[in-house]
Amino acid sequence: MKYFIATVITKGKKEEFGLYANDKKQANELAKLKLSGILIKIAEGNEPFEARIKRFKANLLSNVKKKKIKQDSLIAAIRQLAVMTNAGISIYDSMSEIAKSTTDQTLKQIFTKLAEDINSGHSLSKSMENFRFEVGNLTIAMVQLGEKTGNLDEALYSLADMLEEIRANYVKFKKAMAYPRNVMIAMAIAFVILISYVVPNFKTMFEKFNAELPLPTLILLKLEHIFNNYGLYVLGGLIVTFVVMKYMIDNYKEVRFRWHEILLKTYLIKNIIMYATLSRFTLVFSELVRAGIPIAEALETANSMIDNLPLKAKLSTVRSSVEKGSALSDGLNDTKLFENMIIQMISAGEDSGTLDTMIKKVAEYFKMKFDAIIDGLSEAIEPIMLFILAAMVLLLALGIFLPMWDMGNAVMGKK
Repeated sequence: MKYFIATVITKGKKEEFGLYANDKKQANELAKLKLSGILIKIAEGNEPFEARIKRFKANLLSNVKKKKIKQDSLIAAIRQLAVMTNAGISIYDSMSEIAKSTTDQTLKQIFTKLAEDINSGHSLSKSMENFRFEVGNLTIAMVQLGEKTGNLDEALYSLADMLEEIRANYVKFKKAMAYPRNVMIAMAIAFVILISYVVPNFKTMFEKFNAELPLPTLILLKLEHIFNNYGLYVLGGLIVTFVVMKYMIDNYKEVRFRWHEILLKTYLIKNIIMYATLSRFTLVFSELVRAGIPIAEALETANSMIDNLPLKAKLSTVRSSVEKGSALSDGLNDTKLFENMIIQMISAGEDSGTLDTMIKKVAEYFKMKFDAIIDGLSEAIEPIMLFILAAMVLLLALGIFLPMWDMGNAVMGKK
């Protein structure tokens, strides 16, 4: 958001007001809507320091207050909305009824506001844009699909199935992570106890003998010194760093882009994000193409549900390529995200007029790859876990026993 200064004449006096907008046109519309008097000019200006602090506080509080709808509640509400829509009940009445009957307060507030917006003449997908964080990109993309195809109930049924699948994968992910997480927590507690209570005793003994200490021991003693003297400061620093990083990622697109790039280069995580994204993208795209939506428009809708910004940027180039007259397979090939086999399948679909069928098969392929990664998560994490455990045990063993052996040899030599 940019900062603009609006110059207005009110009651014969010239006054200036600050406001935030994406561009000058939007700033002009906001000024006419919010400010009374004669608007003379709108100009982009430097945001005052006080305004920056105020905006920072407002954004921080809004992020703290934001709550995603519980996944189970959202799935139940989507299914209920699909059934009521299929039965011919209006969207407004359906949303109002769901808002009244739900026990999820976040869902109640959001669906009540959505019902009000729909009653004012807005579309459901447009109204949901204001709650993108709470409902998610996938929900908005599928609602757009339903509105464009005229089969909102079918799109909602598909959305509920997809959300249930995501929920099941999340549960599977948590189960796969449970054992490594518990082992690492136990090891971390043991390490902290050793650093806090055992290493200080050896430190006193080493100081008495004035022995030359090996590198592992020096590392252990340094860790002991930092932990026992600055432990709370380190913990506080980590918490502050986490909060600041989360704020930066949530509010600054450039930071979020860099963070997403890092995730795409991280072992195991990159494959989970990649295949989950490509699976949903191709599934939504195939449904849109099957419904007769133009390819460029279908690409835009499918791309709008992608959370990862680098992937979103790469896939957005496909639409530009198609609009310039290139084949879809060529545009997808240029992204370097798809295997040669996938490109050949899509090219064959274009030539034979079965593009929607081929893309659906591609979506199933990516889903299969994603499921395989989730199922094999425990085995993939085990080498990392063993490496970390081995490193911690080796550091403790070498750090404590190496100088003791040296001192033992020195004593034997003196005898």
